[in-house]
Amino acid sequence: MIIGRKTRKKRKTRKTSIQTKLAVITTIIMAAVIVVSVLANFSMLKPFYVYREKKSIVSTYEKINRLYKKKTASDTAIDLITRVHNYRMIIANASGELQYSSEGKQGVMYNSMINSLDSIGKINKQIKENGYAVVTGTDKSQSGTSINLIGYLDNGYMIVITTPMESIQTSALLSGQFTAVVGFILVIMGAIVMFLYSKRFTRPIEEMSHAARRMSELDFDVKVKSYGDDEIGRLGESINDLSTRLEEIISELKTANVQLQNDIEKKVQIDEMRKEFLSHVSHELKTPIALIQGYAEGLKDNILDDPESQEFYCDVIGDEAKKMNKMVQKLLTLNQIEFGNNQVNMEHFDIHELIENMISANKIFFEKTHVTVEFKEKPTYVWADEFMIEEVFGNYFSNARNHVTEGGIIRVRFEKRDTDLRVYVFNSGQHIPEEDIDKLWVKFYKVDKARTREYGGSGIGLSIVAATMNAHGKEYGVANVEGGVEFYFDLDCTKE
Repeated sequence: MIIGRKTRKKRKTRKTSIQTKLAVITTIIMAAVIVVSVLANFSMLKPFYVYREKKSIVSTYEKINRLYKKKTASDTAIDLITRVHNYRMIIANASGELQYSSEGKQGVMYNSMINSLDSIGKINKQIKENGYAVVTGTDKSQSGTSINLIGYLDNGYMIVITTPMESIQTSALLSGQFTAVVGFILVIMGAIVMFLYSKRFTRPIEEMSHAARRMSELDFDVKVKSYGDDEIGRLGESINDLSTRLEEIISELKTANVQLQNDIEKKVQIDEMRKEFLSHVSHELKTPIALIQGYAEGLKDNILDDPESQEFYCDVIGDEAKKMNKMVQKLLTLNQIEFGNNQVNMEHFDIHELIENMISANKIFFEKTHVTVEFKEKPTYVWADEFMIEEVFGNYFSNARNHVTEGGIIRVRFEKRDTDLRVYVFNSGQHIPEEDIDKLWVKFYKVDKARTREYGGSGIGLSIVAATMNAHGKEYGVANVEGGVEFYFDLDCTKE
């Protein structure tokens, strides 16, 4: 049903196209001109011919009169004049003796012209005014209707010039018929030619209509080709300008829409992060707060009498408070780095010295747990924020210390990579599950929650590493290697 409607609409468009309208209007105008021309031939051609013949017959009379004035009149000269105009003529002197006759002295036309001489008295008034009179005569029994000039020459001779009107009527009729036939042919041919030629005007309009339809469908790649400097050409240029401008506006709107979507997604993400953050913080603080509250209430109620137990309770409360304080400090540090409040202060320092100091600070722990620390690198200077990199290495080193197997190895090594220095921290021990590797950098994420709780981890340290290295624009990561796990981070080590 929908296809049928579209087909009818398309057919209707074709019937009422500009090309068809232009061809039909032109054909009607041509037909009207032809009809007027035919009617003019039938109604006005005969009077026009009569008017022209009367002027011509008067002109012939004047030529004959001049011949007799110059005394050069002869039958040959007069015959030449009559043959040119196909006139019949007789000339007689005042006594009626015939001086010239184009018809001889017998025949229908001769008798008709002789009779015309007898009618001079009837038109004597006109003859007196001009010397001649031009009249239309009818002799049904002989020659029919004719145009006659009857009058006197300057030498007193009488003259009659006659031309039949049948030829005029026939010419007018033939001319009208010929005009009608030729006009009909011209109308048909003109309609065909105009229909084909009008395509030259309608094609640009059709292309512009197609371009406008594509533009309405938000396709602005379409362009109308140039059609000169006329009205159609300027319209095409305007459509191209409109297409370009609309494309720019739509592009701006899409950009603004994408930015708005990103802002909305960012806001939603921030809300989710805030909820997640509150959930993780409340979860992480719940256990130490409960312990502090429980042991504090025990002390308050004097549950234990011996000083040693009371001291143990105080140590637990202090230890849990330290863990809470440490976690809050790490959260503040992470927050400052992520939101750009902690500006990176680039310094040139010896990374070897920084690592050596941190290893020395944990020497007692390693001796107690029989862990071997391998670090055999030479002094190496790098460009970075020394305080922030100390935090990064401290988190890696603390993570290795907490996960190394008893009697295992922690190895720190350098690797030169173009203008960067890659610092590796390896610890022997269990591999990290592959599904957890990408999640290590997420705040509060813990692979082994029981063990993390055991050594006081909060799941924030590696998040601080990720934020710090992103602030420096350097790479970082972790990989399961033979015998354990190896973390790394890059630093700029170009010379001054």
